[in-house]
Parts: sequence; C-alpha cells; structure tokens
Amino acid sequence: MWTAVGGAALLIGCVSGPAVSDETGRSRTGHSAEPRVLVFSKTAGFRHDSIPEGIAAVRELGAAHGFSVDATEDAAAFTARNLGRYNAVVFLSTTGDVLNEAQQGAFERYIKRGGAYVGIHAAADTEYDWAFYGGLAGAYFQSHPAIQPATVDVEDHAHPATSGLGATWNRTDEWYNYRSNPRDRAHVLASLDESSYSGGTMNGDHPIAWCQNYQGGRAFYTGGGHTKESFAEPAFRQHLLGGIRWAIGAAQADCRPENGYQPLFDGGSLEGWRQAGPGSFTLNGDGTLTSSGGMGMLWYAASGFGSYSLKLDWKMAGASGDDNSGVFVGFPPSDDPWSAVNNGYEIQIDATDVPEKTTGSVYGFRSADIRKRDRALNPPGEWNTYEIRVEGERLRVWLNGVKINDFTNTDPARSLSDGHIGIQNHGADDQVSFRDIRIKELPERAARSAVSPPGD
Repeated sequence: MWTAVGGAALLIGCVSGPAVSDETGRSRTGHSAEPRVLVFSKTAGFRHDSIPEGIAAVRELGAAHGFSVDATEDAAAFTARNLGRYNAVVFLSTTGDVLNEAQQGAFERYIKRGGAYVGIHAAADTEYDWAFYGGLAGAYFQSHPAIQPATVDVEDHAHPATSGLGATWNRTDEWYNYRSNPRDRAHVLASLDESSYSGGTMNGDHPIAWCQNYQGGRAFYTGGGHTKESFAEPAFRQHLLGGIRWAIGAAQADCRPENGYQPLFDGGSLEGWRQAGPGSFTLNGDGTLTSSGGMGMLWYAASGFGSYSLKLDWKMAGASGDDNSGVFVGFPPSDDPWSAVNNGYEIQIDATDVPEKTTGSVYGFRSADIRKRDRALNPPGEWNTYEIRVEGERLRVWLNGVKINDFTNTDPARSLSDGHIGIQNHGADDQVSFRDIRIKELPERAARSAVSPPGD
C-alpha cells in the first residue's frame, strides 16, 4: 500500500439563468464561464470615503484573476433576473436600510439558490431589521475605537482568504466591535488580539473575518477596509481576493463552524510526535511540515484516540498531483511504519491512482465519491482540509467541508475504536505539506450509535 502511483455597466434584466449550487456548495450558473461579481455600495447612513478605492480594487482583482465586475448603488439591481447574472454580490461598506422588501426577497432567493455574499467592513452596519441579512453577514456592528494598529491572529491557514498570511498579521484599520460573536454559527478565519490595541469590547474572543455556508449559499465577511490605504495594501488585497474566489466557487474551503479542537501540531513544537521508519518531515518557518524521503511516518505517540474528529490541512507540491502521502488512523503504537499499514487505515493523498487508492479513499478498501471529491478538491499548490471522523468502527472523510467517504470497518483483526494517528512521508519524489493538525474527542455514546451506517 505504500507504493501507490501515485468596470462594466450594470445591465438590469439580463435573461441569463440564475446561480444555483450543487451538493458541494460550489456555485453553478446558467451564464458564461467567466464568473461575474456585483459590487453594491449604497449607503443610507455613514458613507466611507474609501468606497471608490474599494470598487477600483475589486475591479483590478477581477481583471487579474478571471472574473468580471459590475458596480452599482442602485438597489433596483436587486431583482431575481438581474441577480441571477452574478456568482457573488459584494456589499462594500453599505450602511443602514439599503433594500426595500421586494429587493430583500429577491436577494434571499438568490442566496437560497446558491448565490454568494461578500461583506466588507460596514456591510455589518447594514439592514439591522432584516434577520436574514444579519445571519448572512454573521454579526452586526456595535462600536469602534479610533483607527490604530492591531495584531490579527490567523486561525485558518487553508482558506484562500488567509492562506497567504502568517500566524499573525499586523495592520492598521478601524476595528469593529460586534453585537454578537459569530463563532458558533460561522467559521472564524481570523480574530483580533484585543491586548494589541485599545477599545476592544469582546472579552478576548474577537472574530474579524469569517465564512459560512448559509441557507444554500456562501457568505464571507471581513471587518477590514475602512481606510483608503487598505485597498492598496497587498496583504489585504490578497485577503479580499481569497474571500471572493471562495465565494464564487473558484476555490474550496471548509467553512463549517469549528469549535472545541485541540492542537496536536500548530506550527511550532513537535512534542509528542515520533518518526517511524526512514525519511523525515521538515519543519518550515511558515509552520508547515513537508515530507522528505521515505517510506516512513510521523506519528503522534503521546496519546491514542478512540472517538474523535481529526482535522488537518494539506497541500501537494507537484503540478501533476502525483505527490503521494496519506493520513493513518487506528493503529497500535509502534516505530515500525508497517504496523500502521497492517493494523490501521490510510486516508490517501494522491490524485493519480485508481479510485480505491487515490485522494479521499480509505486506501485499498473504499473509494471516495469521485464526483464530489473532484468538485471539492483544490489543485496542487493550494491548501485542502480533511476532517476524518472516527466513531466506533465508522470512519467518515470530509474534504473542504464536503463528505466524500463513509466506511465501516468489519475486519475483526483491525479496530478503529482505539489507536494512534500519523502522516506519511512516502518517498524522495513525493512532497506533501501539512499544517494545523487538530483533534476534538467525541462522546462515546456517539461512537456506539455510529456503528450502524445510516446517512447523515
């Protein structure tokens, strides 16, 4: 098993079909292949003088990265037929009550049919009496201190909006406090270190950028973008680009809420980990582990696990996708990597082999759902996120938030209910990087009820 081969004018009323989404959440449209984005910047309250710079920035990003951009402040654009032309609608520092009831209804239907929302800064200071919008944005604005530098803690290093950032991001902006914390409802990408500036009011848990799948559509929000300078800042532009790319379906990420996970490897120490067999992993300055040589395995020796959800981010180096690695679960403690082969299960990373031995498969035992896998998979050079959930003898795999495999062990010589985890270094020609390996232990009663394999 270790030798697997691996700006245009707004045209109201166009007759193109509306955006809809498939089971992965990726937008499918009835119009041309090039994605289209609408920037909406109507204000009924405070007006940010950075709006022109924001529109220009989105236009420039679109021209450079393959999506077209229209901009308007006319709420009459919010009809079902017109919204259906767009893969995403960007609310750029909108404020106050900007849509009437009919326009709100059209936008709700657009989202529920697979459309996408991108909120920038004062988009959170918008439509306070429209509950659907509040849920879509994730949180409403409450207050802000003076413009000042602050430290942003990056929580998700795989999402395209934050994958190019380090562990911390130091920048100057107007930092919003929010009326509620979106963490339980949305997936937090980055948060503010309230000790790094004055005026934070969220008791040390202060999300500032997040994403979510919402009622059939996608939503990304960033609290940055108050200043004109923000839209000339390369890191902020890349952050915004990543959010738009995810919203329009050009990149995939796991945007389900994530709470209660404990780090096994967070980019620093490898305490608790041991190398089994030849080869090694290189700990890089950006907090990633990259496989080198093999065939061996880096395994977490400090503890075994029974019922759990394991999440980790991974990226292939080679353009062909033929780099080979995998994640092993359910094996007994051993410094012999073949013990994991013979007693555990591998969730494969290798996009060029036969179905039961390729990315997302339980190697040699069960293929992933290839159609779902292919639509959820980011290409080599971009980060992907696995969730591997073990409950009793049932093993399920999510790729970028999409369930792609559901396997139940029936081999009495193997057991998933207790064992260790490891990541494979396959060989000299295979380079796969990992980061942010984290785990959440699950209640045993869930494990017992998951032995039978009904659908979710």
